[in-house]
Amino acid sequence: MRTYAIGDLQGCAHEAQLLIERIHDDALEHGQPLPRILFVGDLINRGPDSLTALRRMKALSDADPDRVDALLGNHDLHLIAVAVGAQRASRSDTLGEILAAPDCEALIDWLRRRPLAMFVDAHLLVHAGVAPQWSAAQTMALAHEVETTLRGDGWIDFLRQMYGNEPDRWSDDLTGIARLRCIVNALTRVRLCTADGRMDFLHKESEVGPEGSGLLPWFDLPQRRTADVTVVFGHWSALGLVLRPNLIGLDSGCVWGGKLTAVCLDDRKLLQVDCPEYREHGGKK
Repeated sequence: MRTYAIGDLQGCAHEAQLLIERIHDDALEHGQPLPRILFVGDLINRGPDSLTALRRMKALSDADPDRVDALLGNHDLHLIAVAVGAQRASRSDTLGEILAAPDCEALIDWLRRRPLAMFVDAHLLVHAGVAPQWSAAQTMALAHEVETTLRGDGWIDFLRQMYGNEPDRWSDDLTGIARLRCIVNALTRVRLCTADGRMDFLHKESEVGPEGSGLLPWFDLPQRRTADVTVVFGHWSALGLVLRPNLIGLDSGCVWGGKLTAVCLDDRKLLQVDCPEYREHGGKK
């Protein structure tokens, strides 16, 4: 089965449907079975139709969980936290229809059971990035720690303590909420790091850190231990599409008037859908 990874939807339900149809049509045209489709997170928020996007992804996954799944992104976690009162909504959120929907509880329950990382055919899929100290195997194990918490009885208490920028550097000695927060921040928020692997969360809107800051994209740190696999990620619309031998960046700015992108992990075949400018660029992502 071929596998496609799709970048951040952010509530662009119409464009997601068009892209899924293109993937299916391409498979049928070449006499191939329907491929696996994996979304790298941020299914919702900022775009025009988050409720439809979330309902459709849940329906597709429920119908064929081995073929369709989605990672948790920072916006997805934000929705879960807002829905249970663990975090306040932001003025820029477009989550009202989900929160008022009669099936909100079922949607939140499905969403909180999504993975934070996947490993598929030598590809490591995450929403934002990985701490440079982690191997692919350690990334999967640490993601599982958070997944277990989100699916357990104490998940709401965890969400209340999840927010914060510290600790900003991974250590195997971390325990408790500090450990879980650091894992979540790496997998769903990181973009830039210092040379020694400390995560920066202040600079969000550019491809690089300010001049003289010494900040580098997490994937350009020379000591990154996941360099031996191909990492697939989203979250960073300022980068646009990134295709390197061991790196695939899929956030091509759908909600900002860019494109929604799918890449086949088997042969790097690229499928894209143009998107209207639903939000003016410069809003925090």
